[in-house]
Amino acid sequence: MIIDTTDMCSHLQKKLFEPDGVYYPIWQALQTDKTLTAVVRSRQLHIYRNGKKVLILAGKAQPKTIREDKLQELISK
Repeated sequence: MIIDTTDMCSHLQKKLFEPDGVYYPIWQALQTDKTLTAVVRSRQLHIYRNGKKVLILAGKAQPKTIREDKLQELISK
C-alpha cells in the first residue's frame, strides 16, 4: 500500500513508519491485509476495513476508535 504522506503529521510518520514506532505493527498490517485501506486527512491517518472506518491515528493525540477491530490490539499502550 502506498500512502501520500505530503499532509501527514511528522510525529505520525515517525510512529507509523519507523520499526520502533508504536504504530509500526499497524503499518505492517496495512501492507498484508487486503481488507484494509488508509487515507491521510487533516494530518491524520484514517483506516478503513472493507470500506468502513475503524480507526484514526494522529501524531500527538491518542488513537480514536470508530469501530471495534482487531487493529486496536496492535497498538502498544
